[in-house]
Amino acid sequence: MFPIGDENERNGKFPVVTLILVIINVLVFLYESTLGTRALENFIFTYGVIPVEIEHGKDVFTLLTSMFLHGGLAHVGGNMLFLWIFGDNVERRFGSLMYLLFYLGTGLAASATHIIFNFDSTIPSIGASGAISGVLGAYILMYPTNRVRVLIGYWLFALPAYMFLGIWFLEQFINGIASLGVQTAQTSGVAVWAHVGGFVAGALGSLVLRMMVGQPQEGGQVYLRHGQDRRRLQ
Repeated sequence: MFPIGDENERNGKFPVVTLILVIINVLVFLYESTLGTRALENFIFTYGVIPVEIEHGKDVFTLLTSMFLHGGLAHVGGNMLFLWIFGDNVERRFGSLMYLLFYLGTGLAASATHIIFNFDSTIPSIGASGAISGVLGAYILMYPTNRVRVLIGYWLFALPAYMFLGIWFLEQFINGIASLGVQTAQTSGVAVWAHVGGFVAGALGSLVLRMMVGQPQEGGQVYLRHGQDRRRLQ
């Protein structure tokens, strides 16, 4: 299933933080693409999260920097698509500053979950999808009935958000359970527990923040927005 858009109120504020996050991630990826193989490897190992190093209190800054690194065009493209489609409504609900803090906080929770399940790993984990999973966790609770336009094969469907995101989370959870045993083509190289941890943190965090910022304004028309190697990809 490939999402291409969701429902948004016409009177919603422009998602400036979501746009800035997309731009930063793309710019960092473009910089990565200019590096040679050895330089890129050093860059990833310097700024990616390496669980065994975090366990020993080393390079804790990578918990933040790793959120802006990606391992390929499909990796950054898929992550930014999800962020752009689902991030704007969550940003509108929380407000830009709170949304930014929420995004970074769920990203940290995602990395922490990955470290717990891979505490002795020396492989760097990179990617924004832990934080984006937090956005998805908030979205499913705050906009469960919003229609998401999804490509399934050659067919276009409009699914309620709770169905699309629920299936997505279930897939991540099943892959996470599978990764506790033998690595498979579906789990090897992907930090699926970061996705699970980010999603759960986002759902729980949204319950707290929703009480703080209240409900969004209702009304207004609705439109549809169009929208491996040794690196572990979030």
